[in-house]
Amino acid sequence: MTLLAGIKGNRFVVFGRAGMDMYADPIGTKSEDAAVFCADLGGSSANICAGLVKLGSQAALVTSVSDDAVGRFCVNRLKHYGVDTRYVRAVGGEPRTSLAVYESCLEDFQNVIYRNNAADFQVTAADVDAVDYAQYTALITAGTVFAGEPSRSATFRAMEIARAAGIPVIFDIDYRPYSWPSPEVAAEVLSRAGDLSDMIVGNDEEFGFMAGGIDKGFAKARDLAVNDKRLIIYKMGSAGAVTFADGREIRTGIYPVTAVKPNGAGDSFMAGLLSSIAAGHDLQTAVLRGSACASMVVSQPGCAPAMPTTDQLDAFLAGHPGPTTA
Repeated sequence: MTLLAGIKGNRFVVFGRAGMDMYADPIGTKSEDAAVFCADLGGSSANICAGLVKLGSQAALVTSVSDDAVGRFCVNRLKHYGVDTRYVRAVGGEPRTSLAVYESCLEDFQNVIYRNNAADFQVTAADVDAVDYAQYTALITAGTVFAGEPSRSATFRAMEIARAAGIPVIFDIDYRPYSWPSPEVAAEVLSRAGDLSDMIVGNDEEFGFMAGGIDKGFAKARDLAVNDKRLIIYKMGSAGAVTFADGREIRTGIYPVTAVKPNGAGDSFMAGLLSSIAAGHDLQTAVLRGSACASMVVSQPGCAPAMPTTDQLDAFLAGHPGPTTA
């Protein structure tokens, strides 16, 4: 199955973490001054799943959560958003579901991540072997899953199973330095994941990290697309994105909004991009729709609850003056 055919199949199996987000309320309140926090689903892969389902796709998450109230909260919120949780396993003992405490403000933005002994690192080979890959048309994984064992080896196993079954693999680099034992280990492991992927999405810093220097990131992305014939999305923040596909370099801008926070944009971009390809949009339009999703999420509190539906996305695009020039 080709990459685009797999995406158009619109049934995604997603590997990575689910967590609890707690964000200060109201907008503009610093975490240390907050009397009220709102709680909802968080974690990059869980956010991607929620975003996909809200945009009309099917998504199942493969992860582990702690066997406690926080883990059950995350499972309940996944179900609330329509995500398939049959491959979410509760684990006992000391591992805990990750927690993010942040605020809806840009000045001195704080996002405090509690990921000590993270439960999602407990995904095993048995967990990935239990997945019915024939039910899905594409596999998505985020880079955070590779930062610890046994989830690192288990997810590599899942990628190899998918490739053997002809299921395309989509990789969101999602490099979080605090999760890794060293930059050297991260560069080696994430590069290996990229080698097993048909599509790679990352920002300029992440590609630069994989290439050994931020000044080398663009060349790294181009080489991956040209030499290995992968679809590469090279994101540049406010400068837009470059999509490398079939020998083309497609440059796209962003949709300016008044942002209230910086996080969640990448997860929403991925969901918007993939669901738009699945809905029949051409690649450039799909990238722009992903960018619009990212803008919508940073303009609202929370991550999963801020992910747009298709109707909300279309209304945003109809009322916005349009993207910046790439």
